[in-house]
Amino acid sequence: MAHLQTSFLTHSQKVCRLYKAAARTLESYFIHRHYVRYQITLLRHRFEEKKDVEDLREAKKLLKLGEEELFMKQHPQPRKFALSDGGSAYMRTVVTPDYVLDWWHPDEKAVYPDYFAKREQRKKEYVEYYEKKYGKAPEVEHN
Repeated sequence: MAHLQTSFLTHSQKVCRLYKAAARTLESYFIHRHYVRYQITLLRHRFEEKKDVEDLREAKKLLKLGEEELFMKQHPQPRKFALSDGGSAYMRTVVTPDYVLDWWHPDEKAVYPDYFAKREQRKKEYVEYYEKKYGKAPEVEHN
């Protein structure tokens, strides 16, 4: 994560991010979905009470107090989504290479005749393109 500020956030964006972070913190503390929703509703009520503050200095002060409260109440092991950065399944997606389709049995390929016909045509076009751009590969003799 970058530490250099590249853009400015409006006050409302900061408040929305504070609310979301506080809601995620509540999700880390409570297991039962219904109780979490109740706690988040109470949190939303706290935010709604202060939404009509006109004085920007007072609003900034409330934002700073909210951020400090969030910091003091942060969970020691915050809940993370499995596929998100730091989650248990992060970067575990296996991308199957295209050449695996060449290993399929002809009976398996017969199930998708149009796809494999088009695939073979594209492979030939790619070989022609490659040879046109880089030339033919030299023949290697095997002993």
